[in-house]
Amino acid sequence: MFVSKIKKIALVTSLAAMATPALAAYEIQLNDNDKLVFGGYIKADVRYVDGDVAYKDQWTGAGTPLEESASQFRIFANETRFNTKYIHGDLVGFIEMDFFGGGGNQIISNSLNPRLRHAFVKYKNITAGQTWSTFMNTSAIGETADFGSTMMGISFIRQGQIRYTNGGLQLAIENPESFGGDTANDKLPDVIAKYTFKGDWGNVSVAGLARQLNTTGGETENALGFSVAGRINTFGKDDLRFQIHKGELGRYVGTAAVKDLVGEEVEDTTSYNIAYRHFWNETVRSTLIYGHIEGDVSGNETSQWGVNVFKNFTKELSMGLEVGNYSIDHEDKDSMYGQFSIRYAL
Repeated sequence: MFVSKIKKIALVTSLAAMATPALAAYEIQLNDNDKLVFGGYIKADVRYVDGDVAYKDQWTGAGTPLEESASQFRIFANETRFNTKYIHGDLVGFIEMDFFGGGGNQIISNSLNPRLRHAFVKYKNITAGQTWSTFMNTSAIGETADFGSTMMGISFIRQGQIRYTNGGLQLAIENPESFGGDTANDKLPDVIAKYTFKGDWGNVSVAGLARQLNTTGGETENALGFSVAGRINTFGKDDLRFQIHKGELGRYVGTAAVKDLVGEEVEDTTSYNIAYRHFWNETVRSTLIYGHIEGDVSGNETSQWGVNVFKNFTKELSMGLEVGNYSIDHEDKDSMYGQFSIRYAL
């Protein structure tokens, strides 16, 4: 019986692989009510950075200024990822990992550690576990070779949460963290409400964030912020993606470009991102993108622009080339970068 079941699974897997459309995952139908889905991609990157901001495999809001300019070339596959979805009727479990977890070295093996990205359970309207923050609109992130797009201009955060969804409305409590403050007294969860308007034209989301922060001096501060983000279909297959964030948002935007607290003061943040994607034909597309963030207390200010071209050689295989600039504006430091990427979607 066990051997028979294994043969059945193998047959279903092979049939699913032959029938799988572009970028879809592989499905294994275990029985009428249970299914396993496997997905992910393999991505290789060739990256060159030149300037007085230190090399990173991906730009984040927290760049490192250099006293003297430097140039660095690297080939890596850190962004490669895999995921598994377990479906049992209305119950869904999802887990995903990639290899941005660090470890290894460039001398011998480059044995990078896997990193947990997502791990959550979804039952009907309730989602619980670690995944993208409810504050985010993932469809508003532009397509780039540089992993994560222009991170200083977007909301980009994964964390533990419990979320309720009803149509376009989402309400959530999420993991608190007083970045730059006293984390030992983060006793109340962050509260997020978001509503997404959708149609054939695209989507626009409006989100609000309320939380309590704790300073190292023992003070408790309330923090509020909001976001408007979306993806608008324009001409043909083209689209415009945008994000605008304002308020006491700290770690929720800019990937550590600013903190929640600077000393005893709450940082007020302004960040925005805009990306326009144009399809030259059915297989070739380009994105022009710009992101910016600044904090009113620290004076930190970071920006990035980029332009790229991607081509799909098959439904699964794409290649892309991107050039751009990353700037730590308050330090008057910047670096140019170029990146070539090859991605095979499983």
